[in-house]
Amino acid sequence: MSLADVKYLPETPAHDPQIEAINDEAFGPGRFVLAAYKIREAGGHERALSFVAVDGDLVVASVRMTRIAAGAGRALMLGPLAVRPAFKNLGIGRRLVAIALEAAAKAGAPAVILVGDEPYYGPLGFKRIPRGQISMPRPVDLDRLLSHEITPGAVARLSGEVGHASQARAAEHV
Repeated sequence: MSLADVKYLPETPAHDPQIEAINDEAFGPGRFVLAAYKIREAGGHERALSFVAVDGDLVVASVRMTRIAAGAGRALMLGPLAVRPAFKNLGIGRRLVAIALEAAAKAGAPAVILVGDEPYYGPLGFKRIPRGQISMPRPVDLDRLLSHEITPGAVARLSGEVGHASQARAAEHV
């Protein structure tokens, strides 16, 4: 395998079984109780802003984006990002994040948040969200709440509990 053989593509429904297998391998069954999964369950992810890395017909990595809301703020939540073990540490995950951030900016997203490790995501443009500014629907390490601001001031508009954007819109119309 050469990195030149890896292609980066928009996610399609045909990729779903392999993406599920990659996420299961990377995160195990415990992933379903995580805060980020609870948010995604409420309305799904944005397939048009989600990407895969493929080597031939094999999906070797994927990243997904989900529209979220927190207070008056709106953003995308990046994740899960998962790479098959044989393809780790080759830059594929970092490339997928860069592609997803570029797509988010082109789509007019004001910011992207995630729950992740600052040493990995910091060099990709993510910074810690101030402690207590936002919360998740299930427990998370607040030091792992990171953001990538696209529109100045967008992260400051995020406040309170993060939820799927579709639920926020429904609540606004009540």
